[in-house]
Amino acid sequence: MAEDVKPTRKNLMAIEDRIELSERGHDTLEQKRDGLIMEFMDILDQAQDVRSELNTNYETAQRKINMARAMEGDVAVRGAAAALKEHPEITTQSKNIMGVVVPQIESSRVKKSLDQRGYGLLGSSARIDEAADAYEELLESIILAAEVETAMKKMLREIETTKRRVNALEFKLLPDLYDNQEYIEQKLEEQEREETFRLKKIKGKKEEEEKEEREAAEEAETTPKERPATADD
Repeated sequence: MAEDVKPTRKNLMAIEDRIELSERGHDTLEQKRDGLIMEFMDILDQAQDVRSELNTNYETAQRKINMARAMEGDVAVRGAAAALKEHPEITTQSKNIMGVVVPQIESSRVKKSLDQRGYGLLGSSARIDEAADAYEELLESIILAAEVETAMKKMLREIETTKRRVNALEFKLLPDLYDNQEYIEQKLEEQEREETFRLKKIKGKKEEEEKEEREAAEEAETTPKERPATADD
């Protein structure tokens, strides 16, 4: 509260410094918030495209695997899946977006040629190959979706954190500082008025005393001096 602050010029200067620093911080955080929102909107558009592609690839993969099971049987499909020797490799790195560290997922060995799948040309069929192709596409979509979704969640959390900081400065800290500044300025003005009034009163009293002294001196000069008494008197 403003009443808890001692109305001194030293405190006023300290509060003015805090106001200047807080205003700069508020402007910086506002710029960061706006930049994060713009980046988030770009990622959101990308996420919507990735989700749509993921849904499409999932439906395609399900349709292909169901067709392969119906035509080749579960045993043949499971055997082709079990023949896979080289599994996909996933590595994660990080990148910085407006001060937010988000993951960057790299994958390898996801898409394979017929001879890399392990089941051989004779042990498979076109329908199993099509199902394998569809699931490789689906896996790449899942990896990309994981990267985009994670980045979006981190960006959203950072936006909320930044918004809370902006609001705390705008609606709590800065108003309190402004109130303290106004309170101290008013108190200092009151003290100055009181001091001015006191000095004027002292000056008036001193001038009055000097006037009385001058009048007394003038009166003494104009009054005839009494002649000393003699024997003849």
